[in-house]
Amino acid sequence: MVGSSHEALHRIFQKDPTLLTKALQRVQRVPFPEPREIAALNVDLTEIEPVEPRVDTLLRAETDEGTYLLVVESQGKVDDRKRGSWPYYLSYLYEKYRCEPVLIVITQSSRTAQWASRPIRLGFREWHSLTVRPLVLGPDNVPVIADERQAEKDVPLAVLSAMTHGRGPQAPAILESLAAALRTIDPDSAAVFVQFVDSCLADPPAKQMWRDLMTAIQYFWRHPLAEQVREEGREQGLEQGREEGRVEDRREMILRILEWRELPVPDAVRERVEACTDLDQLEVWAQRAVHATDAAELFAEE
Repeated sequence: MVGSSHEALHRIFQKDPTLLTKALQRVQRVPFPEPREIAALNVDLTEIEPVEPRVDTLLRAETDEGTYLLVVESQGKVDDRKRGSWPYYLSYLYEKYRCEPVLIVITQSSRTAQWASRPIRLGFREWHSLTVRPLVLGPDNVPVIADERQAEKDVPLAVLSAMTHGRGPQAPAILESLAAALRTIDPDSAAVFVQFVDSCLADPPAKQMWRDLMTAIQYFWRHPLAEQVREEGREQGLEQGREEGRVEDRREMILRILEWRELPVPDAVRERVEACTDLDQLEVWAQRAVHATDAAELFAEE
């Protein structure tokens, strides 16, 4: 069964297919030729029953040096069965399309990345009949983009950074930089990237922080994913549709952002936030909480 985090890693390539070749050029330092055109192909490889005949993402890249098939696999954990299925995928695709296949593995786990990067050699020690060398993108080689200006220069790569480093200690800075960078692109694209990141973040505090950030800049709550979250809230007895519920939600969000960013919250600040009933004022404080270096900065201009 394909989960939402698994799906998000591939839908992002459908949004910006060139992200793959950019990653190969910048992260892996592989001199992959610049594509003139990239097209998504059918991912169903049904042929032999014992092997699961489906790849996660399959793209055809037309370059001046030839046509390549980009075979993208998401790998959450070590799975030695891939020693058989990956070579099969590549051989079948070459036979079907007569194009050179390139295997790209994406993972959020350093251990899985180390395992996936080992060549698969089929044959005997002195003569390998087939060798498969995956190109791996993971937390150890995808750059950490925790600077707002750097994120603005390459938003898709910043999204990939958030998706592969969402569990690490730098996650807060990465998410904040990406949230700021999303303000610089068109709202429709930003909303899609928001969902990609939300679906991929497995760490509950990081996911909640991301939703709080998106609430503060109004992207998340304009996206259909927000309805799902609101439904979850209703199931827990929260009445998000009422004014009182929205006020309480903003109070909790402000304090949660400060605490998640490890900023001390004095009793005076907590009491003032909890006593406020002005939704507009709480919205202002929520936006300040994202960039504040001290909890008292929430009220700096008042």
